[in-house]
Amino acid sequence: MGKQMSEREFSGKVALVTGGGSGLGRATAIAFAAAGAKVAVDDIADDNGRQTVRTIQEAGGEAIYIHGDVTDEAAVKAMVAATVSHFGRLDFAFNSAGISGSATPDEFWDSAIFNETFAINCHGTFYCMKHEVAQMLKQGTGGAIVNVSSVAGLSGTGHPSYNGSKHAVIGLTKTVAMRYATQGIRVNAICPGAIDTPMVQQVTARNPDNAKLIAKLHPMQRIGQPKEVADAVLFLCSERASFITGHPLAVDGGTLAR
Repeated sequence: MGKQMSEREFSGKVALVTGGGSGLGRATAIAFAAAGAKVAVDDIADDNGRQTVRTIQEAGGEAIYIHGDVTDEAAVKAMVAATVSHFGRLDFAFNSAGISGSATPDEFWDSAIFNETFAINCHGTFYCMKHEVAQMLKQGTGGAIVNVSSVAGLSGTGHPSYNGSKHAVIGLTKTVAMRYATQGIRVNAICPGAIDTPMVQQVTARNPDNAKLIAKLHPMQRIGQPKEVADAVLFLCSERASFITGHPLAVDGGTLAR
C-alpha cells in the first residue's frame, strides 16, 4: 500500500464497497483506503469483511464493517445510512457483491440458478444504486459509482444465468448514468476477465491444468490480479475520468479484442 498511501488522492472522501470481504471487493477497499478514502466495507461473510477492515486499519487507514445482504433492499438502505451515519457522506460506491451462478451444460435452463444469480448480481446492483444515488443527490456534491459486470456481460459465451445478469448490470449502468449525467453522478462498469479471486481459485483448485487453460483464454497468457481491477475502479472514480460515464470497461488481458 506504500506508494498509493503517499498520494492520498481521495483524502476527505468516503467509499462504500459491497462484497468487500474478498476478491475484487477486498482489493478495491484496500486501494481506496491507500489513496486516502474512508471506507465502509459491506459483506455477508462477517469474518472476511472484518479482516478487510483490519488490513486497512493496520496500514493506517480508516474503515468500518457493515453486515448487509444486497438482495434485501431494506438492508441495502440501512447499509448506506450506516455509512453516512459514521462518515458523514458518500462519494464513491463499488458494487462488487456477486456470484458466478456456475452451471454445468446440463443446468443451462436451471431456473433456481437463474433466479439466485439475478437476485444478487442484478437486483442487488439495482438496490445499491437506488440508495447510493439518493444519498449523492441529497448531498448535492455528485459522486461516482462503479458496478461489476464481466466479459460475460459483453459476450454470449457461457450460461444464461451469469451472462444474462452481467448484461443486465451494463444496461442498468448505462441507464442510470444517462439519468444523472447532468447532476454530477457518474456511473460506470468494469468487465473483468479471469482474475485471481476465490471465485476463479475454486476452478483452478480442482485441477492444476485449469489455471493454464484459463490463462490461455487471454491474449496476455495469464490470469489477472485483483489489484489490476482495483486500479481501474479507482481511475473511474477519480477526476481523471471526469468525462467518462455509462461505460463498460473491459479489464480482460485483451480477451474481447480477439
